[in-house]
Amino acid sequence: MRLAIFSDVHANIEALSAVLEAYRRESVDEYYCLGDVVGYGASPNECADLVRNLAKVTILGNHDAAVAGRMDYSYYYEAARQALDTHARQLTPDNMAWLRSLPYKHDLANIGLTLCHGSPLRLEEFEYIFAPEQARECLSIWDELSDLTLIGHSHLCKVFALRPGEVEELPARRFTLRKGWKYIVSVGSVGQPRDYDNRASYTLFDSDTREFDFKRVEYDIESAATKIFEGNLERNFGHRLFIGV
Repeated sequence: MRLAIFSDVHANIEALSAVLEAYRRESVDEYYCLGDVVGYGASPNECADLVRNLAKVTILGNHDAAVAGRMDYSYYYEAARQALDTHARQLTPDNMAWLRSLPYKHDLANIGLTLCHGSPLRLEEFEYIFAPEQARECLSIWDELSDLTLIGHSHLCKVFALRPGEVEELPARRFTLRKGWKYIVSVGSVGQPRDYDNRASYTLFDSDTREFDFKRVEYDIESAATKIFEGNLERNFGHRLFIGV
């Protein structure tokens, strides 16, 4: 079975549309989203409509939780809070209800896969994993970890291979799961990449071959940024799309 897994759309319909078009050229059996459908961008309803109707499971991201009233985001910086408040006003009742229903985690135990937004350690705290030191903390729950844990949140493409007492960071490119190792993989961001590659990030996992693959696709950044500039949102949310940071 080939699974399409993507994350951190952040209300960027141009990027999401390009990713879904790219997926249509692949053999995909099921779609999964790792959260943060909303926040930052200018098209929260359009993105929520698409993800809600396509993904078999969508995980709750921190921006989704904030917009849906499921967490305190008063400590976020002002521009991010403004975008979340704006999206909360814009979302349709159906999309708001959907965000309120999203899970923090989903297990596909039959294929050894776990989906969550941030670290699997303390799900409701949305902790980052973008360095080996952070991945190493997950050794404390080694017996509970699936063979493959997929996360978003950092907007970076990262691969960490773990076995008792050891963490190895691997290049973020196509790889095959090795027996005796467990993996934590950050799938990057559809709508706001932060690795200095402005192309939208998306991934594929083949549960039969145990192969995981990172992919990128160009999209209409100009249109996405212009909507932000015209939408009473922080202009930097648009500017950063051009440089992928």
